[in-house]
Amino acid sequence: MRAITVTEPGGPEALQWTEVPDPGAKPGEVVVEVVAAGVNRADILQRQGHYPPPPGASEIIGLECSGRIVEVGDGVEDWQVGDEVCALLAGGGYAEKVAVPAAQLLPVPAGIDLVTAAGLPEVACTVWSNVIDEGRLQPGETFLVQGGTSGIGTHAIQLAKAYGARVAATAGAPERLERCRELGADIAIDYHDDVAAELLKATDGHGADVILDNMGAKALANNIKALAMDGRLMIIGFQGGTKAEINLAALMAKRGSVTSLGLRGRPVDGPHGKARVVAGVRELTWPLVESGRVHPVVAGTFPLPEAAQAHAALEAGGVVGKLILTAS
Repeated sequence: MRAITVTEPGGPEALQWTEVPDPGAKPGEVVVEVVAAGVNRADILQRQGHYPPPPGASEIIGLECSGRIVEVGDGVEDWQVGDEVCALLAGGGYAEKVAVPAAQLLPVPAGIDLVTAAGLPEVACTVWSNVIDEGRLQPGETFLVQGGTSGIGTHAIQLAKAYGARVAATAGAPERLERCRELGADIAIDYHDDVAAELLKATDGHGADVILDNMGAKALANNIKALAMDGRLMIIGFQGGTKAEINLAALMAKRGSVTSLGLRGRPVDGPHGKARVVAGVRELTWPLVESGRVHPVVAGTFPLPEAAQAHAALEAGGVVGKLILTAS
């Protein structure tokens, strides 16, 4: 089969369309013939040499895909050849075929085409596991997502709103702030401003009960300032760096908590495993997608051999939602 490989870490030009061995289905796995794959910022980090795959995972980039099952391994009972699926991956999505643990498969939501479905698993699983499961967001609470027009952000705004929360989102330009409002944000804040001050002003001093943050170190102090009492700060990215001092007194004064949860390196099974996350997404998020209350936001598609152009577009900025690579 053919796949996108990285000869050595570097810019988008490091992505090469080459021949690689076909994957096989081990016990508990299926092989999916890929129709499309989502593009994520983690893919860029891997291409640059900053985010290696976990042990045992494919070296091929790609954390989510959609397609059709072409092989079923021993012990798999709930799926069969020909089923159309989308999948959460630890790697391997930028290819014509990929082996996937069956527990990480999701049916394509009713009303969503197979290509669009490729951009759902990573954002849906990230948001469910951080905001709903570990973040314990409740109806009526205030939720803040940093980077509201990203793939994660566009999904998080809609999910939190559908869940009954008051939603705040940040973005960096007037048209992007307006897009956040169109997706359901009650409060839209320019991230060039003092986000905590603006949020506290907009919420009569309450702040955010749950914050989903992709900046890390740079935003840490301001996020703590923005927390409500008993607030939960969920860190999922480090675009603003990995090291920062933390004012523990300020955090304790809020009775706040700071949690950083990765998704890619989790085991398949267990209390924090991907199987549990995928099951939660199927139970809570999929009905909202099928009803139209949460819809995928796709900024554009590129043929899979042109993955370099997709990476360049994402790095250039201005993308609202997800970019998708199409394999056929």
